[in-house]
Amino acid sequence: MLPIIFVLPLLQLIILSNAATYEVQNIKFSYIDNDHSSTSRALIEKFEASAYFDVLEVFPSQKQADAAMLQGEVDVVLEIPNHFERDLQKKKAGNLSVTINAIDGAAAGVENVYINQIVQRFNKDIRTDLMQLTDKQSQLINITTIPSFWYNQTLNYKTFMVPGILVLLVTMITLFLAGMNIVREKEIGTLEQINVTPIKKHQFIIGKLFPFWVIGLSLLTIGLIIAKIIFNVPILGSLGLMYAYTSVYILVILGMGLFISNFTDTQQQAMFIAWFFVVIFILMSGLFTPIESMPQWAQIVTEFNPIKYFVEVMRMVMLKGSTFTDMLPQFSKTLLYAFIMNVLAVWSYKKTNG
Repeated sequence: MLPIIFVLPLLQLIILSNAATYEVQNIKFSYIDNDHSSTSRALIEKFEASAYFDVLEVFPSQKQADAAMLQGEVDVVLEIPNHFERDLQKKKAGNLSVTINAIDGAAAGVENVYINQIVQRFNKDIRTDLMQLTDKQSQLINITTIPSFWYNQTLNYKTFMVPGILVLLVTMITLFLAGMNIVREKEIGTLEQINVTPIKKHQFIIGKLFPFWVIGLSLLTIGLIIAKIIFNVPILGSLGLMYAYTSVYILVILGMGLFISNFTDTQQQAMFIAWFFVVIFILMSGLFTPIESMPQWAQIVTEFNPIKYFVEVMRMVMLKGSTFTDMLPQFSKTLLYAFIMNVLAVWSYKKTNG
């Protein structure tokens, strides 16, 4: 049990934080150059210079390129039409055909952004060259944007992901342990023996769940140390504020675990039910996909997701340095959630064992 409680979460935090990335790299890129001009070659060189694309080969026809994509050998195929350079010089316009393997829709969207950025830079360069050739007296006015990235200046995805994964680990470990602990008492028959002792039920519940509350805070401590030392994630806000909110949040998870254990007879049943809820909570927490991109009905459902609030608070406090006033809405909802879940848990425990 000790390796599961301490060693496994630490390994998961380190591995998942390196694996869960929004970046798409090593994109297998191929092209069809029907123009064979210096301009088309300059465009291909833009992709060769990019760190995101691996330019593999040139295809002589669209049919061969489609076959290669069907076999999974390429991710992107760029087709440069005939008279591409001539159209740019005469018509001041040109068309490019891009085929992207979109089985992974999220990755395809990122790849499309990369391609557009490269084409836009190439378009800017070629416009400058054409203006100099056709009309040396005219001046091309360029508008340059200077972005300022707040809260994550280096655009490091680990800065965004580590707080969320830490939330995930604290949630899973405390929920599974709390859910299976009392069920274990049922399996070995000691729960009936405890019920005939003078111990009061609230004392029994507190005695059972309090160690997991301490374990949850210990996991948070170790996770924050790893986040700072290994991933260099900034912690701008108050540590006391994070621990105060986590203390309330863990009560929600412990109440949920107790509630599940009251309606299960084996640890396998408790594990499956807990995993069912955890998967739903994770997918609808905004950890991996933005809540704003979800359908309206899903956004309403997320209001009942405690993990959503924990993820928001951790990112607000760690990355923005938010204060208690800033996180008051999340804190109030989590406190209400904790009260309701524990009342239901104690009520159902009395009902099944009274």
